[in-house]
Amino acid sequence: MDFMTLIQVLDSTVRLATPLLLACLAGLYSERAGIFDIGLEGKMLVAAFFSAAIAYVSGSVWLGLLAGIGASMLLAGLHGLASITFRGNQLISGVAINFLAAGMTVLIAQDWFQQGGRTPSLAGNARFNPIELPFAEALSGVPFFGPIYAELLSGHSILVYIAFLAVPGTWWLLYRTRFGLRLRAVGENPAAVDTAGVSVVGLRYAAVGICGILCGIAGAYLATALQAGFVKDMTAGRGFIALAALIFAKWRPWQAMWACLLFGFLQAIALRYQNIDLGGVVIPVQVMDALPYILTVVILAGFVGKAIPPRAGGEPYVKER
Repeated sequence: MDFMTLIQVLDSTVRLATPLLLACLAGLYSERAGIFDIGLEGKMLVAAFFSAAIAYVSGSVWLGLLAGIGASMLLAGLHGLASITFRGNQLISGVAINFLAAGMTVLIAQDWFQQGGRTPSLAGNARFNPIELPFAEALSGVPFFGPIYAELLSGHSILVYIAFLAVPGTWWLLYRTRFGLRLRAVGENPAAVDTAGVSVVGLRYAAVGICGILCGIAGAYLATALQAGFVKDMTAGRGFIALAALIFAKWRPWQAMWACLLFGFLQAIALRYQNIDLGGVVIPVQVMDALPYILTVVILAGFVGKAIPPRAGGEPYVKER
């Protein structure tokens, strides 16, 4: 693999890791507050559909983005209502959201556009276009650093930059602000937070709301930036891969970024190298496509026992009288 090929693979890695990173950070906020959320997949899927549909109808990708975030937050609110207010089982609520999104998106898409459960292709202002950073073209000829700046760092949509800026933003919010301290505390010892006069319910709803916003951006990125429209089940398990990355990262933002980049790198390798010849043994394309999912199983099997989740995670809080 020469240098330019490596740059192209890493460029694909960044693009493919972006929805994983957004979903991973979404789960981080929710689970740090004690609300387990396996409905990331469903929220991403419904956001992908509504962002693509509204972007196509209105011709504005920004309206599509707002529609995707709104749809995701609606499902996030539903999950919060079931698991926080009514103290239901958080895992069952997440599974229900995934099934609801998978069926609802195809049904509405078929009724709306009559194209087999997909939206029409997006073009022009209905898609997020690449952004060229300053002096990218001028510096492209500089050895080593030029291709890194012009090909790897430049040329992404604005949602890619938002996703990677969200990593230090999340770290600062969680570890350097009063809100972050309370959010982490409510996932460890909600009774102590309640004793201090802080609303446990309010903090958990805030975390679920942030989760909905990030999942909405992730879904909108899939349909309006990475691809040009919505197709059935286009999230393809990314929500569950994001959960695996979150466990692998032990619920920490910087480690989550590197875990998502690892998954993105495997996907990029699978897309670029369909069949790999290792000393006469040809690895078929199906094995390459399955690599991210194999890694998900390996990580869950190897790290789920070692990664300690928030102590109050998955447990509804009942205020003592």
